[in-house]
Amino acid sequence: MIGTLALGLLVGLVMALTGAGGGVLAVPLLVFTTGLPVQEVSAIGLLAVGLAATLGAFLGLRAGEVRYKAAGLMGFVGLLLSPVGFWVAQQVDTKALGLAFSVVLLWVAFNAFRGAANSEMNVIDAPPDSEKSKCPCIRSPETGRFIWTWPCARALVFSGAVAGFLSGLLGVGGGFVLVPALQRFTNLSVQSVTVTSLAVIAIVSTFGVLNSVGAGVFNYEIGITFAAAALCGMLFGRLVSNKMPSAQLKKAFGAMCVVVAILMVIKNI
Repeated sequence: MIGTLALGLLVGLVMALTGAGGGVLAVPLLVFTTGLPVQEVSAIGLLAVGLAATLGAFLGLRAGEVRYKAAGLMGFVGLLLSPVGFWVAQQVDTKALGLAFSVVLLWVAFNAFRGAANSEMNVIDAPPDSEKSKCPCIRSPETGRFIWTWPCARALVFSGAVAGFLSGLLGVGGGFVLVPALQRFTNLSVQSVTVTSLAVIAIVSTFGVLNSVGAGVFNYEIGITFAAAALCGMLFGRLVSNKMPSAQLKKAFGAMCVVVAILMVIKNI
């Protein structure tokens, strides 16, 4: 119980300091500490990530930064694909699923190191302003809302589908997919990208947890303890996140993902 509490606090802190993709560490760390397979701990990770994302999305909605129609579209598509990913996870060998998670962790680490390099050079990891007008999803200068077109809807649907499938398959929120996609396909600010992705994660994670509960593979004792601790860790992390150097945090997070990925490979070979 103490180990679960400590791990939850750590994951919540990492999520607060590194952004929407930080929850990707929840599942592998739970695998190491509980000894349970990925299929059983994925819902626990989703519950923690979902609660944290819901809080962040609520704060962003109050500030008027969430593009709720876009989040609703991506979330709807994501929750349709989440059960598909969950079903695939139940058919796949545990070791294969662990190795797949290692690949995801290495991808997240790569993006973290690239983001750290861009931060040090004062470069935003998104299309430059001169190319923003070429993005599929453009906001109206008058209303600040998206001008809905087929290319825009297609880009958002694709992003939501990938995030939803991975959510069901691996128990990840999908922030490592949603944030780069919104940066690439829209002309939203960095803050709006973050909170809009959190809104999508909140929607998809909720239904992912419900799928696991319905299938009878959710461990209530570990899940509730871990999620509550993660939420506390995230709240504390939000208080200190502005005082921490962004580039160094991304490097540390990337290094952590690489180490965990290597351990996952060793465990599953």
